[in-house]
Amino acid sequence: MAFSEVIRNPAYEQVAHQLREAILDGALAPGEELPAERELCAQFGVSRTTVREALRALQAQGLAVASGPTAPLRVPPAESLSTGPLRESLVHLMRLGRVPLADLVELRCALEAAAVAGAATRLHATDARAEASRHRAACLADAHREVEEMRAVGDDVAAFERADVRFHVALVAASGNEALQLVMLAVRDSVSAHLLDALRALPAPQRTLNRLTRQHEAILAAVEAGDGRDAELLLRDHVMGFYRSAERATAAAEPRAAARAGDPLASRPSDQRTSGSSPLGGTSA
Repeated sequence: MAFSEVIRNPAYEQVAHQLREAILDGALAPGEELPAERELCAQFGVSRTTVREALRALQAQGLAVASGPTAPLRVPPAESLSTGPLRESLVHLMRLGRVPLADLVELRCALEAAAVAGAATRLHATDARAEASRHRAACLADAHREVEEMRAVGDDVAAFERADVRFHVALVAASGNEALQLVMLAVRDSVSAHLLDALRALPAPQRTLNRLTRQHEAILAAVEAGDGRDAELLLRDHVMGFYRSAERATAAAEPRAAARAGDPLASRPSDQRTSGSSPLGGTSA
């Protein structure tokens, strides 16, 4: 009969594991103060050094926060986790895994399309709770404000990109699906630099920004009309259309940039040149 080797985990990991489970199970609620170090030492039967290592591990995971150097540790509100280390971990995982941009764009389309369809469907649901209805209405009001901001920024692509991010976040939040929102934010973070690079590469951005704003308005109108299918199709066309046009613009700009730099290969047909990577990650969306 074969037995498995006994794994002796460090004491601080065992303490951190129990505290983490208490937080995630709700035994320690958001906003609640963690027990003092002395109390934890007594409960776990370990040294203060072990407890401090465990608490540092929880802080690194974003599951314990302090408002100041001497303030007690508390369980953070759930919404702060979606913009903190957990979201960053997803971004790092995708970047370390060298996930191609085309795959990220496809994932973003799938997530956001599901979100806008859900938002449209739930907006007019007769069994919707009052609190959920108010949340969706607030999210859509945020989306309207971002559309107005897009109209106001002119050809300032950085300001447009910030409004664009907030618009899409508001739409996903309107779905009421927090899992979709968390993963979409991580995907969005992974491609945001590519979006800004593509906008900055436009020789005359105003026309493109105006077109993107009109597309945002159409998506928002479909959601508010309760037309989930139309909202989904418009969202897919909007996202995929932009990335495809950005790839074409990048491909067209490469020979011109090489010619200005004195590259002797720049004048050759494209099939005689070695393909380089584009600012959009070197993959076709």
